[in-house]
Amino acid sequence: MPIVHLTPSDLEARTARAVAAATSAGRALGFDVADPRVLHDQFSVVVHLAPSPVVVRIPVALPPGLDGAPQTARQVRELAVVAWLADRGLPVVRPSPLVPREPVRRDGFSMTFWEYVDVDASRQPDYIADAALAADLHAALRDYPGELPFLSPLSETVPTCLALLEENPGLLAPADLERLRAEWTVLAPVLSSREGFARVFPQASLQPIHGDAPSYNVIRTAAGVRYADFEDVNLGPVEWDLAFLGAEGAAVYDARAAKVGVRPLDPAVLRVMDAAGSLRMVASYALVPQLPRLAEWLAQPLALWRTKPFAGGVG
Repeated sequence: MPIVHLTPSDLEARTARAVAAATSAGRALGFDVADPRVLHDQFSVVVHLAPSPVVVRIPVALPPGLDGAPQTARQVRELAVVAWLADRGLPVVRPSPLVPREPVRRDGFSMTFWEYVDVDASRQPDYIADAALAADLHAALRDYPGELPFLSPLSETVPTCLALLEENPGLLAPADLERLRAEWTVLAPVLSSREGFARVFPQASLQPIHGDAPSYNVIRTAAGVRYADFEDVNLGPVEWDLAFLGAEGAAVYDARAAKVGVRPLDPAVLRVMDAAGSLRMVASYALVPQLPRLAEWLAQPLALWRTKPFAGGVG
């Protein structure tokens, strides 16, 4: 499938269309949107419908195959999980209580509506210390009753990104693409199904997890930390949420996990999740045409991946 490389003017136009769609949808829902403000513009455009206390998240750079019905299903899962956590008192950025709890499609975009929270810019992140937050979140998520896909950030996106990279030479160096393909061949049987994972790691339990580094995806407010961005919520090993935090982060997590009744991290699983995380980052070069600045962000992870053992030692 040939891809289109977006120019700076294309990106500006896409952001403008997303803001216009969010504004139109907000006004249709009865909100005063006198001063819409872009809070974030990367994989999603995040718009505060000021002065209303509502934020709209509009995904604009999606992995291949995750638009249309799959995107809607992903958003429905996120809204359901976050609402469930909020009902149990976990500090999360909640779906907006002012609108129906469902995605809204407008002008070609599928968007979700969230409560507005004031970010405290003076509170600096500490990703290692915040590994303890992941343990608290896992303790809360463990009893979530809804159905979730298995390791969807890997099983649903790496194969489609790999296929796009193969169909469009030049996005990734040939040697890197060859290694990416070979590593996925080794890791796919482990990461694509619960049964495959259990054959290799029968001792490692699975549960609902955040799916996208909860130590990083928190919002700091004057009242404390709130968990956010559950777009990749899935069923998997807790180690996936701890990828790249290293031994120090793992120690912080395990200390907190022991207090809240969550199993400790399995070092062998964590090594594979680190490898899988690197693999996913390299596969994300498929999104560079949609988000050109991604090439700069991924340059360091790509260089580091080249120095790591093949497929985390699996196979």
